[in-house]
Amino acid sequence: MPSIIEVDNLSRSFGEIVAVNGVSFTVGAGEIFGFLGPNGAGKSTTIKILATLLKPTSGRATLAGYDVVAQSSEVRQSIGLVFQDPSLDVRLTADENLKFHAMLYRVPADTLAARADEVLRMVDLTDRRSSRVMTFSGGMKRRLEIARGLLHHPKVLFLDEPTLGLDVQTRNAIWTHVRSLRERVGTTVFMTTHYMDEAENCDRIAIIDHGKVQAIDTPAALKQAIGGDTVIVSGDDALGPDITAKYGFVVQTAGHSVHFQTTGGAAFVPKLVGDFGGRIKSVEVKQPSLEDVFLKLTGRAIRAEEGSEKDLMRQGIALWRGRR
Repeated sequence: MPSIIEVDNLSRSFGEIVAVNGVSFTVGAGEIFGFLGPNGAGKSTTIKILATLLKPTSGRATLAGYDVVAQSSEVRQSIGLVFQDPSLDVRLTADENLKFHAMLYRVPADTLAARADEVLRMVDLTDRRSSRVMTFSGGMKRRLEIARGLLHHPKVLFLDEPTLGLDVQTRNAIWTHVRSLRERVGTTVFMTTHYMDEAENCDRIAIIDHGKVQAIDTPAALKQAIGGDTVIVSGDDALGPDITAKYGFVVQTAGHSVHFQTTGGAAFVPKLVGDFGGRIKSVEVKQPSLEDVFLKLTGRAIRAEEGSEKDLMRQGIALWRGRR
């Protein structure tokens, strides 16, 4: 798969704060690529650099063959953007918002009507095209923003926390549309999230923490890499040492529960019950999750690091002063 985004040792600092620290990765054309990490990890800053809204402190990045610093105009014509904060004009209708976007991106007048029909149909908003956006729900507004981002047929669509604050049903609906646009249009999707279930939609994930990429791979490969299924057994106090002596597993104990990892956990349970049957009260098999991956790589749960108020305030002041 040819690369459409190439990032080489990219860094960005705001005074003493290092938001992105020597990041390198590539994104293939037509790929759904995800940045998974807590708030303050450097996800949004990286997207802003790739979208030419910020200049890197050091390093280099190209998009569709264009340098994001030296050829920013060409990059901007190649991308669509959906950021966390709403950017629609709520006083206008859905159609009017699309027409205004088309003017900015110089969409040919003779193709605008067909493209507007296409993107509104893709996000199930055709019947609301003449309604003012102020009458839309949060999920409808986000779907319209995605439609607007696709109107000029971008090579790369950036989605920064695209379902933040939305209910599960709306989140699932938006992801149905995102997968559809990749299949129908071939658009590369680069998205950030801190939702574990949302990251499962990606072809590959880069786990980022404190501005550094900790791992990049498919969701399945990342989960397999942590060492197999977790088996949780409740029983008597001597069960843990006896399991270790019998099978050689390294176990962790929590009260009367014993935790250990093995490949094919479900298939292993009958053997475990056969060997220790009368001493076992319950058995649970837990397949690895992306939460487990993040915990192993960083030593904490993804929501444990949300960025200190002091750091967020300093970044806000830097933005207000134009330092970004």
